[in-house]
Parts: sequence; C-alpha cells; structure tokens
Amino acid sequence: MERRTIGAGALATGAVGLGCMPMSWAYSGSRQRGEESLRTLERALDLGSTLLDTADMYGPFTNELLVGRVLKERRDEAFVSTKVGLLVGEQHIVANGRPGYVRRACDASLRRLQTDVIDLYQLHRADPEVPVEETWGAMAELVQAGKVRALGLCAMGARGGRRAGAGLHDATIKQLRRVQQVFPVSAVEAELSLWSREALEGLLPWCEARGVGFVAAMPLGNGFLTGTLTPGEGFEPDDLRARHPRFTAEMMAANQPIVAGLRRVAARHSETTTPAQVALAWVLAQGPHVVPIPGAKRERWVTENAAAPALRLTAQDLTELAGLPGARGSWE
Repeated sequence: MERRTIGAGALATGAVGLGCMPMSWAYSGSRQRGEESLRTLERALDLGSTLLDTADMYGPFTNELLVGRVLKERRDEAFVSTKVGLLVGEQHIVANGRPGYVRRACDASLRRLQTDVIDLYQLHRADPEVPVEETWGAMAELVQAGKVRALGLCAMGARGGRRAGAGLHDATIKQLRRVQQVFPVSAVEAELSLWSREALEGLLPWCEARGVGFVAAMPLGNGFLTGTLTPGEGFEPDDLRARHPRFTAEMMAANQPIVAGLRRVAARHSETTTPAQVALAWVLAQGPHVVPIPGAKRERWVTENAAAPALRLTAQDLTELAGLPGARGSWE
C-alpha cells in the first residue's frame, strides 16, 4: 500500500488506516464479535493498513484491550493512535484534561495496548475547566518521557455552539493555535467525507500549510457511502445511527443521489470497483497529508478499503464528485 506521513516528524503509515471503534462501541452491539475483530485487525496489518485508531473511551477500555491483543505479537507493524480526555459514565460523557489524569490515563492505555509507546496520542476533547495549554503540556511531557511519539488533536464538536457566520472549525483552529505554542501538533482528526466536506473550508488548509497530518474520521459517512445500507431498515437502539439526523428513513432516501454518483464513477473504472473505494479515493485526493480511517468490523470491508489507494480518480471523476449534492439531515 502507498505510504503517507503524519506531521513534521514524518511518522510513516499506510495511506488508509482502520477505525477500530465499531468493533467495541457505538455500532450494533449484537454484531460485535471479538474473534472476528481480531482477524480483521490482523488482515488490516497484512494489507498495509497500519494506522489503528482507538481511544480509551471506546467500550470504555475494551477497544484498547482488543487492539492490544494484536499489538502484543505485531507491534512493529502497526502505527498506534489512541486518545485521552473523555470519561464515559452510564448516561453521559464528560471531559477531563487535568494533567495528573492525563498521565495516569496514558499509563493505563499503554498497559491495555500492551506496548511501551503510543505513536500518536490525541486529545479527544479539551476540558472547559482546564486551560488547554495545561493539558497539552502534560501530553508533551509524555513525549519527553518516551511514552508517546507525537501529539494530535481531535476537532471539537462542530455543530454545537457554532456562532452565526463562523466557520465550522473556527473554534478548533483557535485551539490549535494555542497548543502549538506549547508543543507541535503532528495531526488533527476530524470528519471528512463526500457528505461532510466542512473541513475543506479552513481546517484542512490550516493543516497543509503547517505540515500537520490530517486523520479523516468517518470517511464513509458512517457506512452510508458504501451503498450497502437500506433506507428504512432501521438500526439497533445502541447504534449511534439510530439517533443520527441523516439516518432517518426519509433522509437516507433523500441522500441516495450521493450514492448513485459514487456508483457511476465506480462503474467507469471497473465492474469490481465499489462506491466505498471511490469515496475513500476522493478523501485521499484531498492532499498527501490526509489519511482516512474507515471503521470496519469485518475482514471483507478492510480488504475492500485497502484497495482504495490504488484507485486513481480522473479529472472527470473529481468534477462529477464535486458536483454531488450536499447531505441532508432531518433538521433541514
């Protein structure tokens, strides 16, 4: 697989990574099977999808434990990204950016992941009660201690609290400017896909101008852009899509023109090219510093996704994809 680098430290990883969250959290619990997930992780490494993206809150904790079972035997082949800063309760999620907590959380993640170093340690969310510089300073100490190789920041929840006239990621960029004064940012993780293009407006150019890697979360639109979901089929109650405004039966039907466009482009390339591969190729085409991390629980999907970097979209393809309608949600 094509290799890409994360940040100025030039940490190398496969061009397409693997979002590990669906194996343990937030998606249909009845379809989460540990042994199958282990085979999927192994397959990802075999194919060169070396960036394994997890977080202590996924589960909580169980996703890191799962990834750790593979890292125990294949650590040298993987690029490990995990996150800190969010605590999961029974009915709520809260931020904790206190330096002492950050240090303890890192040690706990290292134990669960069965490794002595984390390649990319990301701040999941800033704690509103703690200056972000203090949290970031504690994370920088972890780099100096040899427990972490590079630091990253996850984009803030973009829709909540957005000011009229503000760019979707303005608050995140302000945060990035602050933490850059403390210690270099190597990567930013934010949603980017053909139905969520907001990062193109300001956040992606900010990263490119500063040599900061961009980890593209949800590049397949939570599965919608694969073309495998049926409007009205419904989701299990624990599946995040059951409450997502773009996944009502009405809105899934309304957004089908996006999938139809992906199918048209795929058909021009080959009978075996899939909408998911086109969607990932579009994300990859946004810059050499971009690494998408599609979530997957099955070997089949990992194998399909790993073929995306070999798909070269033409100028015609890119023009057609740029012209696809924006995604609609039930609030619109």
